[in-house]
Amino acid sequence: MKFLISILNLISKLPLKILYIFSDIMFFLNYYFVGYRKKVITENLKNSFPEKSDAEIAAIRKKFYRNFSDYLVETIKSFTISEIEARVRMQHINQELFQDAKTEGKNIILLAGHVFNWEWMNALATIVPQDHSYPVYRKVKSSFWEDQMKMIRNKFGNEALEAKEVILHIFRSKNEGNAAYLFVADQTPHFSHITYGLEFLNQRTPVFTGYDKLATRMDLVFIYCEMKKVKRGFYQINYHRIEPDGEKFVEHEVVKKFHKLLENTLHKRPDNYLWSHRKWKYQDAIKNFDSEKK
Repeated sequence: MKFLISILNLISKLPLKILYIFSDIMFFLNYYFVGYRKKVITENLKNSFPEKSDAEIAAIRKKFYRNFSDYLVETIKSFTISEIEARVRMQHINQELFQDAKTEGKNIILLAGHVFNWEWMNALATIVPQDHSYPVYRKVKSSFWEDQMKMIRNKFGNEALEAKEVILHIFRSKNEGNAAYLFVADQTPHFSHITYGLEFLNQRTPVFTGYDKLATRMDLVFIYCEMKKVKRGFYQINYHRIEPDGEKFVEHEVVKKFHKLLENTLHKRPDNYLWSHRKWKYQDAIKNFDSEKK
Protein backbone atom coordinates (compact mmCIF):
# COMPACT_ATOMS: atom_id res chain seq x y z
CA MET A 1 0.00 0.00 0.00
CA LYS A 2 2.86 2.40 0.76
CA PHE A 3 4.14 1.80 -2.77
CA LEU A 4 0.73 2.62 -4.23
CA ILE A 5 0.49 5.79 -2.13
CA SER A 6 3.94 6.85 -3.37
CA ILE A 7 2.87 6.28 -6.99
CA LEU A 8 -0.34 8.26 -6.52
CA ASN A 9 1.55 11.15 -4.93
CA LEU A 10 4.06 11.20 -7.78
CA ILE A 11 1.28 11.23 -10.37
CA SER A 12 -0.56 13.91 -8.40
CA LYS A 13 2.46 16.23 -8.59
CA LEU A 14 2.29 16.28 -12.38
CA PRO A 15 0.87 19.47 -13.91
CA LEU A 16 -2.81 19.23 -14.76
CA LYS A 17 -2.06 19.74 -18.45
CA ILE A 18 -0.16 16.43 -18.31
CA LEU A 19 -2.85 14.72 -16.22
CA TYR A 20 -5.45 15.75 -18.78
CA ILE A 21 -3.53 13.75 -21.38
CA PHE A 22 -4.18 10.70 -19.21
CA SER A 23 -7.81 11.83 -18.99
CA ASP A 24 -8.07 11.97 -22.78
CA ILE A 25 -6.68 8.44 -23.05
CA MET A 26 -9.09 7.15 -20.39
CA PHE A 27 -12.00 8.84 -22.16
CA PHE A 28 -11.07 7.27 -25.51
CA LEU A 29 -10.73 3.77 -24.04
CA ASN A 30 -13.79 4.07 -21.84
CA TYR A 31 -16.12 5.63 -24.39
CA TYR A 32 -15.14 3.60 -27.44
CA PHE A 33 -14.20 0.25 -25.89
CA VAL A 34 -14.95 -0.30 -22.18
CA GLY A 35 -18.26 1.53 -21.82
CA TYR A 36 -18.14 1.76 -18.02
CA ARG A 37 -21.72 1.35 -16.71
CA LYS A 38 -23.04 2.41 -20.11
CA LYS A 39 -26.39 0.71 -19.52
CA VAL A 40 -26.86 2.41 -16.12
CA ILE A 41 -25.85 5.82 -17.48
CA THR A 42 -28.15 5.55 -20.50
CA GLU A 43 -31.10 4.38 -18.42
CA ASN A 44 -30.59 7.17 -15.86
CA LEU A 45 -30.42 9.81 -18.59
CA LYS A 46 -33.47 8.53 -20.46
CA ASN A 47 -35.57 8.35 -17.32
CA SER A 48 -34.40 11.78 -16.14
CA PHE A 49 -34.93 13.53 -19.48
CA PRO A 50 -37.77 11.71 -21.27
CA GLU A 51 -38.26 14.71 -23.55
CA LYS A 52 -34.81 14.29 -25.11
CA SER A 53 -34.18 12.26 -28.26
CA ASP A 54 -31.83 9.26 -28.43
CA ALA A 55 -29.29 11.47 -30.22
CA GLU A 56 -29.42 14.07 -27.43
CA ILE A 57 -29.05 11.38 -24.76
CA ALA A 58 -26.04 9.94 -26.62
CA ALA A 59 -24.43 13.40 -26.81
CA ILE A 60 -24.90 13.97 -23.05
CA ARG A 61 -23.51 10.51 -22.31
CA LYS A 62 -20.40 11.21 -24.39
CA LYS A 63 -19.79 14.52 -22.59
CA PHE A 64 -20.34 12.75 -19.27
CA TYR A 65 -17.57 10.25 -20.03
CA ARG A 66 -15.20 13.12 -20.81
CA ASN A 67 -16.12 14.98 -17.60
CA PHE A 68 -15.88 11.77 -15.59
CA SER A 69 -12.33 11.18 -16.87
CA ASP A 70 -11.39 14.72 -15.89
CA TYR A 71 -12.95 14.15 -12.46
CA LEU A 72 -10.75 11.08 -11.89
CA VAL A 73 -7.46 12.83 -12.66
CA GLU A 74 -8.57 15.96 -10.78
CA THR A 75 -9.29 13.82 -7.73
CA ILE A 76 -5.77 12.40 -7.94
CA LYS A 77 -4.48 15.96 -8.24
CA SER A 78 -6.28 16.70 -4.96
CA PHE A 79 -3.61 14.70 -3.10
CA THR A 80 -1.00 17.43 -3.61
CA ILE A 81 -2.83 20.48 -4.99
CA SER A 82 -1.74 23.67 -3.27
CA GLU A 83 -4.11 26.08 -1.57
CA ILE A 84 -3.27 28.79 -4.13
CA GLU A 85 -4.00 26.55 -7.13
CA ALA A 86 -7.19 25.22 -5.53
CA ARG A 87 -8.46 28.75 -4.96
CA VAL A 88 -7.57 29.82 -8.50
CA ARG A 89 -9.35 26.84 -10.03
CA MET A 90 -12.48 27.04 -7.86
CA GLN A 91 -14.24 30.40 -7.77
CA HIS A 92 -16.64 30.95 -4.88
CA ILE A 93 -19.57 33.31 -5.47
CA ASN A 94 -21.86 34.84 -2.80
CA GLN A 95 -19.32 34.31 -0.01
CA GLU A 96 -21.14 36.97 2.01
CA LEU A 97 -23.63 34.28 3.02
CA PHE A 98 -20.98 32.81 5.30
CA GLN A 99 -20.40 36.13 7.04
CA ASP A 100 -24.16 36.59 7.37
CA ALA A 101 -24.41 33.26 9.20
CA LYS A 102 -21.47 34.22 11.42
CA THR A 103 -23.16 37.51 12.30
CA GLU A 104 -26.45 35.75 13.03
CA GLY A 105 -24.67 33.24 15.26
CA LYS A 106 -25.86 30.21 13.27
CA ASN A 107 -23.88 27.22 12.06
CA ILE A 108 -24.07 26.33 8.36
CA ILE A 109 -25.21 23.20 6.54
CA LEU A 110 -23.85 23.18 2.97
CA LEU A 111 -25.75 20.94 0.55
CA ALA A 112 -24.04 19.87 -2.68
CA GLY A 113 -24.78 17.25 -5.32
CA HIS A 114 -22.51 14.86 -7.20
CA VAL A 115 -21.72 17.60 -9.71
CA PHE A 116 -18.14 17.72 -10.97
CA ASN A 117 -15.94 18.51 -9.25
CA TRP A 118 -17.26 18.53 -5.72
CA GLU A 119 -13.92 17.21 -4.41
CA TRP A 120 -12.29 20.57 -5.14
CA MET A 121 -14.40 22.47 -2.60
CA ASN A 122 -11.91 21.85 0.22
CA ALA A 123 -10.12 25.20 -0.05
CA LEU A 124 -13.38 26.87 0.99
CA ALA A 125 -12.21 26.36 4.57
CA THR A 126 -9.43 28.90 4.02
CA ILE A 127 -11.70 31.77 2.94
CA VAL A 128 -14.80 31.55 5.17
CA PRO A 129 -14.98 33.25 8.59
CA GLN A 130 -15.99 30.01 10.34
CA ASP A 131 -13.16 28.39 12.33
CA HIS A 132 -14.38 24.84 11.70
CA SER A 133 -15.21 23.23 8.36
CA TYR A 134 -16.48 19.64 8.38
CA PRO A 135 -16.74 17.76 5.07
CA VAL A 136 -18.91 14.68 5.52
CA TYR A 137 -17.79 11.38 3.99
CA ARG A 138 -19.20 7.86 3.80
CA LYS A 139 -17.24 4.76 4.67
CA VAL A 140 -16.22 2.62 1.73
CA LYS A 141 -15.38 -1.06 1.67
CA SER A 142 -11.69 -0.45 0.97
CA SER A 143 -9.97 0.95 4.06
CA PHE A 144 -7.11 2.10 1.82
CA TRP A 145 -9.32 4.28 -0.39
CA GLU A 146 -11.29 5.51 2.61
CA ASP A 147 -8.05 6.73 4.18
CA GLN A 148 -7.05 8.46 0.96
CA MET A 149 -10.40 10.20 0.49
CA LYS A 150 -10.43 11.26 4.13
CA MET A 151 -6.92 12.65 3.69
CA ILE A 152 -8.07 14.68 0.66
CA ARG A 153 -11.04 16.11 2.54
CA ASN A 154 -8.90 16.98 5.57
CA LYS A 155 -6.71 19.32 3.52
CA PHE A 156 -6.58 23.05 4.18
CA GLY A 157 -7.72 22.78 7.79
CA ASN A 158 -10.89 20.76 7.20
CA GLU A 159 -12.03 18.23 9.80
CA ALA A 160 -13.71 15.36 7.94
CA LEU A 161 -16.55 13.55 9.69
CA GLU A 162 -18.00 10.12 8.89
CA ALA A 163 -21.67 10.28 7.91
CA LYS A 164 -22.87 8.19 10.84
CA GLU A 165 -21.22 10.57 13.30
CA VAL A 166 -22.13 13.95 11.86
CA ILE A 167 -25.74 14.42 13.05
CA LEU A 168 -24.81 13.71 16.67
CA HIS A 169 -21.77 15.99 16.28
CA ILE A 170 -24.01 18.85 15.12
CA PHE A 171 -26.49 18.39 17.96
CA ARG A 172 -23.69 18.35 20.54
CA SER A 173 -21.81 21.36 19.13
CA LYS A 174 -22.53 24.98 20.02
CA ASN A 175 -24.71 26.66 17.42
CA GLU A 176 -22.88 29.98 17.36
CA GLY A 177 -22.02 30.58 13.70
CA ASN A 178 -18.52 29.15 13.89
CA ALA A 179 -18.95 25.85 12.01
CA ALA A 180 -19.85 24.78 8.47
CA TYR A 181 -20.80 21.20 7.55
CA LEU A 182 -20.60 20.05 3.94
CA PHE A 183 -22.97 17.30 2.83
CA VAL A 184 -22.89 15.76 -0.62
CA ALA A 185 -26.58 15.40 -0.03
CA ASP A 186 -27.85 13.35 -2.99
CA GLN A 187 -26.44 10.04 -1.78
CA THR A 188 -28.65 6.96 -2.07
CA PRO A 189 -29.56 5.56 1.34
CA HIS A 190 -29.32 1.81 1.88
CA PHE A 191 -32.71 0.18 1.32
CA SER A 192 -32.98 -0.65 5.05
CA HIS A 193 -32.69 3.08 5.90
CA ILE A 194 -35.17 4.44 3.36
CA THR A 195 -38.08 6.18 5.05
CA TYR A 196 -38.90 8.96 2.57
CA GLY A 197 -38.80 9.62 -1.15
CA LEU A 198 -39.79 12.35 -3.57
CA GLU A 199 -40.03 13.05 -7.28
CA PHE A 200 -36.65 14.05 -8.65
CA LEU A 201 -35.84 14.16 -12.36
CA ASN A 202 -39.17 12.51 -13.20
CA GLN A 203 -38.49 9.51 -10.96
CA ARG A 204 -39.42 8.17 -7.54
CA THR A 205 -36.23 8.90 -5.61
CA PRO A 206 -35.26 7.66 -2.13
CA VAL A 207 -33.44 10.38 -0.20
CA PHE A 208 -31.58 10.96 3.04
CA THR A 209 -33.49 13.00 5.60
CA GLY A 210 -30.89 13.48 8.34
CA TYR A 211 -30.04 17.07 7.44
CA ASP A 212 -33.76 17.77 6.99
CA LYS A 213 -34.41 16.70 10.58
CA LEU A 214 -31.81 19.24 11.67
CA ALA A 215 -33.80 21.99 9.96
CA THR A 216 -36.85 21.42 12.14
CA ARG A 217 -34.94 21.05 15.40
CA MET A 218 -32.18 23.66 15.19
CA ASP A 219 -31.91 27.22 13.91
CA LEU A 220 -29.25 26.63 11.26
CA VAL A 221 -28.38 28.27 7.94
CA PHE A 222 -28.86 25.97 4.92
CA ILE A 223 -26.93 26.80 1.76
CA TYR A 224 -27.14 25.12 -1.65
CA CYS A 225 -23.84 24.81 -3.53
CA GLU A 226 -24.47 25.21 -7.26
CA MET A 227 -21.46 23.81 -9.10
CA LYS A 228 -20.57 24.92 -12.62
CA LYS A 229 -17.71 23.77 -14.84
CA VAL A 230 -16.50 26.97 -16.48
CA LYS A 231 -13.90 25.23 -18.61
CA ARG A 232 -11.50 22.36 -18.22
CA GLY A 233 -9.82 22.58 -14.83
CA PHE A 234 -11.83 25.61 -13.68
CA TYR A 235 -15.04 25.59 -11.66
CA GLN A 236 -17.43 28.00 -10.04
CA ILE A 237 -19.66 27.55 -7.01
CA ASN A 238 -22.61 29.86 -6.55
CA TYR A 239 -23.98 29.72 -3.01
CA HIS A 240 -27.73 30.09 -2.48
CA ARG A 241 -29.35 30.35 0.94
CA ILE A 242 -32.35 28.05 1.33
CA GLU A 243 -35.13 29.90 3.15
CA PRO A 244 -38.30 28.47 4.73
CA ASP A 245 -41.66 29.43 3.27
CA GLY A 246 -42.95 30.26 6.73
CA GLU A 247 -41.33 31.42 9.93
CA LYS A 248 -39.31 28.20 10.18
CA PHE A 249 -38.74 25.02 8.21
CA VAL A 250 -41.34 22.28 8.32
CA GLU A 251 -40.67 18.57 7.88
CA HIS A 252 -39.14 17.63 4.48
CA GLU A 253 -39.05 21.26 3.31
CA VAL A 254 -35.27 21.49 3.06
CA VAL A 255 -34.83 18.11 1.38
CA LYS A 256 -37.46 19.02 -1.25
CA LYS A 257 -35.98 22.46 -1.89
CA PHE A 258 -32.46 21.06 -2.20
CA HIS A 259 -33.51 18.47 -4.78
CA LYS A 260 -35.44 21.10 -6.74
CA LEU A 261 -32.38 23.35 -6.86
CA LEU A 262 -30.18 20.43 -7.90
CA GLU A 263 -32.69 19.45 -10.57
CA ASN A 264 -32.55 22.98 -12.00
CA THR A 265 -28.75 22.78 -12.09
CA LEU A 266 -28.84 19.48 -13.96
CA HIS A 267 -31.30 20.75 -16.54
CA LYS A 268 -28.81 23.54 -17.33
CA ARG A 269 -25.71 21.29 -17.45
CA PRO A 270 -26.80 17.63 -17.58
CA ASP A 271 -23.42 16.22 -18.63
CA ASN A 272 -21.65 17.29 -15.44
CA TYR A 273 -23.39 14.89 -13.02
CA LEU A 274 -22.39 11.44 -11.76
CA TRP A 275 -24.83 9.47 -13.93
CA SER A 276 -22.98 6.22 -13.29
CA HIS A 277 -24.28 6.34 -9.71
CA ARG A 278 -27.17 3.88 -9.17
CA LYS A 279 -29.29 6.51 -7.44
CA TRP A 280 -32.65 4.95 -8.26
CA LYS A 281 -31.94 1.27 -7.54
CA TYR A 282 -34.09 1.19 -4.37
CA GLN A 283 -37.21 2.94 -5.68
CA ASP A 284 -39.48 0.13 -4.52
CA ALA A 285 -38.24 0.46 -0.93
CA ILE A 286 -39.74 3.94 -0.46
CA LYS A 287 -42.18 3.80 2.43
CA ASN A 288 -43.34 7.42 2.31
CA PHE A 289 -43.46 8.96 -1.18
CA ASP A 290 -44.09 12.68 -1.57
CA SER A 291 -45.29 13.54 -5.06
CA GLU A 292 -45.70 17.26 -4.30
CA LYS A 293 -43.17 19.37 -6.18
CA LYS A 294 -41.65 22.19 -4.13
